[in-house]
Amino acid sequence: MSGDSSSLPPRRSAVALGYGEQDKAPRVLASGYGPLAERIIEEARRHDIYVQSTPELVGLLMQVDIDEQIPPPLYHAVAELLSWVETVAQAEDFSR
Repeated sequence: MSGDSSSLPPRRSAVALGYGEQDKAPRVLASGYGPLAERIIEEARRHDIYVQSTPELVGLLMQVDIDEQIPPPLYHAVAELLSWVETVAQAEDFSR
């Protein structure tokens, strides 16, 4: 086996965000790689929480510590994501 790791599949990562009543910005509730990422995604789906996969945003959010609010430079990207979630939720409610 060669030392070239470019043939290996990328390691999956996941970040869970939450927004409390007292929060000024969403905060990171959980994050992880590999099996832990799979568990985060599985739990989200089990609770009917939308899962959106944007590798660039996940990569940036992985740099935020657990229980820390997202930094201001990420506000716009996360706001767009939350807007997408709201649009999907409304569309699903409409089709029921």
